[in-house]
Parts: sequence; structure tokens; C-alpha cells
Amino acid sequence: MVSPTYGTNAVDWESRLDMGRLRAERLDRLKAELEASDLGALLTFDFHNIRYMTGTHIGTWAMDKMIRFALLPRGGDPVLWDFGSAAAHHRLYAQWLDESHRAAGRGEHYGNRAGISTLRGAISPGAGRAEDVARKVAEVMRDFGLEGQPVGVDIVEPPVAAALKAAGHEVVDGQQVYLEARKIKTPDEIGLLTQAASMVDAAYEELYEFLRPGVRENECVGLVNKVLYDLGSEHVEGVNAISGERCSPHPHVFSDRLIRPGDPAFFDILHSFVGYRTCYYRTFAVGSASRAQRDAYTICRELMDRAIELVKPGATTADIVSVWPTAQEFGFADEEAAFALQYGHGVGLSIWERPIFSRMTSLEHPETLEEGMVFALETYWPAADGLGAARIEEEMVVTKDGCEVITKFPAEELLVAGKRYYTTGGHLPTLRDSQSHLNTAAAERQPAIAE
Repeated sequence: MVSPTYGTNAVDWESRLDMGRLRAERLDRLKAELEASDLGALLTFDFHNIRYMTGTHIGTWAMDKMIRFALLPRGGDPVLWDFGSAAAHHRLYAQWLDESHRAAGRGEHYGNRAGISTLRGAISPGAGRAEDVARKVAEVMRDFGLEGQPVGVDIVEPPVAAALKAAGHEVVDGQQVYLEARKIKTPDEIGLLTQAASMVDAAYEELYEFLRPGVRENECVGLVNKVLYDLGSEHVEGVNAISGERCSPHPHVFSDRLIRPGDPAFFDILHSFVGYRTCYYRTFAVGSASRAQRDAYTICRELMDRAIELVKPGATTADIVSVWPTAQEFGFADEEAAFALQYGHGVGLSIWERPIFSRMTSLEHPETLEEGMVFALETYWPAADGLGAARIEEEMVVTKDGCEVITKFPAEELLVAGKRYYTTGGHLPTLRDSQSHLNTAAAERQPAIAE
């Protein structure tokens, strides 16, 4: 087993996950990719890349605001400009930001500073925040002898990009460097991803017990959020809760729909444990399942199993997607229209990173699988009745000779949730159509009242 599950606390009597090692090994991977590039430095405004580079986090509230930023100069260590009092907090609890710079004689708080960007333009352009960001970056570039060298950026506001160019630094795509560094997971990253998946195992157990006719999709979302936060989740990024006729086509968003007897229902649970995420679908039938729903699930599972059988180092994303159906085979005009239904993606500090598996791109631009990659594969199949659909997703770690699946809530067969019904003849079958008259032999039935 490459991914044991530990408790969430630190103890002295087991060797568990090591956060210091996690930070060091991530930074080493990023430095190696920077050295292999033609960039002078990496500049990041993306919260996941800032966390990967610096080992800092100030809460999910700030993830969409682009207020904080960090620079990794070639031959140096990260410099972080953080929001308000966060920098003061880091001085107490994130001393690693300053240690290497202090040892190199650059000053007491060279690596950890207060700094703020434009608040996505909310601060008036006349206040000069974009120019201030460029000035701060250019000063560090000069300190490391990198004047005039290109800066690789992941996401950036146009005024900041223009100010950097005016300061003498070409702004180029740095996202590829980050993604290349992040695609192979360290042992501690794999451990955190496994722990995150185990928490979703528990959420599905509670959800299976809760599902029944009369509950709403949004109530299911609320239940999952409570279970995950009670277990120590850092952030529930989203819960897809889709039921009944909403399953086909897949809308990718929950509603307040009331779940009815015989409904299919599928869920995708995305949350973060110490930054590491899950993307984890499961499908249920509520009370009973029609034959069309059972058949859709069987196909969905077969598509998943065929793909997993091929996962090993040296295989490619093209090999995997080649066993999945074309878009036209399950009712879509082309691969772009069906994107993310038969799909795979790396999982780490964000839910979609490398490698990507899709017939839209992977057949012509394949990526090679390597030991230590962690990704999710997800399959979908619409039911023949035109109403329901099945959705399954498994996360796995690529091992030296295959893979290990780390999503463990049962999915080999379609589970029926909700109370069992009893009839005068015994248990009501769980394989039945939700419209009762379709379950009776209408052609053979005699009239109840003689004419």
C-alpha cells in the first residue's frame, strides 16, 4: 500500500505525515522546474500556487481576490507579499519564509512582507497599486541579478502585466512550470489526498443512510458539508447533488428538487484537507431502480474498469481515453459538447491539474503516466429511458506496476438507498419502474368489474 490513512492529529508514537518535509519537497520540485525553464522568476497570484511555493494559506474567503502574491527568483527562495496582518502572523508561525534569506544576509523579514495588489481593480487605478506590485517584483529581481529577465506568471490582472513590462520584465506563461512541478506527488501529498478521500468515504456513508423520498438535493448538500467540516475539512469546494430527470443532461449544479421514489441520484463531493482536494462521484437509486437505470450503471462501471486496467507507468492518456465511447455514442454532437463526462484529471491542491484525460485532446496530445501521479477518472452514461443517468468517479495513485484506488465507498454495483417497502407478497423489488403500472402484466390482466 502506497497510501496509508493516518489520524488527523500529530502524535509521538507513529511516524505520520511531515509538514516540514511536505513544504521542502514541494519547493524543491518547483525550483527544479524553474531551473529547467528559460524564466528568470516565477510570480504567482493563484492561491494554490502560492501555497505550493510558500506553504502559507490565509483562508478560502480570499481565493478569488488576487490580493496576495509571491515570487520565486532563479537561484533563490520565495518572497511573499501578504494581505494586511497576515504577514505579521507569518512572522510568528511561518518562520521558514525568512530563514534562508536571513542566513544569506538579506535582512530580517526579506521573505515575508506586507503587500497588496489591486483587489481585482477595486482600488482606483490612480492609486498606483499595479505599479507598486511591479516595483516590488523588480527590486527582488535586481537583488538576484535578474534585471530584464522574463517573469513567468500563472494568472495576472492586465494593469499589473503592463506595469511589469514597463519595469523591464517580459510577462510570459508560467503556469506550465507550476503544473509540471505539481504533477508528481510526494509521499506526504499522497497521504493528504488519501486522508481527504477517506473523509468523503464517511460522508457517503451518512448520505446513503439519509437518502429517501421527500428530501431535497440541497438538504443532501447541507448534510455532506456538516459531515466533512466535523471531520476537519478545510474547505468544501462544492457538492454536486443531481437527481431524477435532472441527471440527463448533467447540469453540474444542485437545486432544491424534491427526491422521489425510484429516482436516480448522483453526487460529486469536492473538499480540501490541508489544501488537498477530492473529486469523487457516486450514484444511487432511491427506493428502487428501473432496468434502464441499472443498465446505465452497468455500462458506466464497465467503462471505468476498462480504464483502470490500463493505468500504469508508461501508459498514456490516449491509451485510457481510447477505451471510452465517442461523444456521438452517448448522445452528444462532438467531444467538446461532451467534455468532462468521460474524463480524467490530476488531483492535488486543485481539483483539475495534470494529467488531463479527454477524447477532445488526449488522442492527439497524449501525456505519459508516471509513478506518483494522482488523478481521478470519471465516467457517465445516460439511461435508455431518457431520464436518468449514472456517474462514477475513482481517484487513484500510479504505482510502479499499476495503480491503487483510494476512493473506497462501494461502487461496483448500483446501490439502492432509502427505506424498504413491504407488500402483501413480501418485499417490494428494488429493481422496478417508478411508474407502478409498468410493473404489472397489463396485457394479461382481467377487468376488475364485469361489463
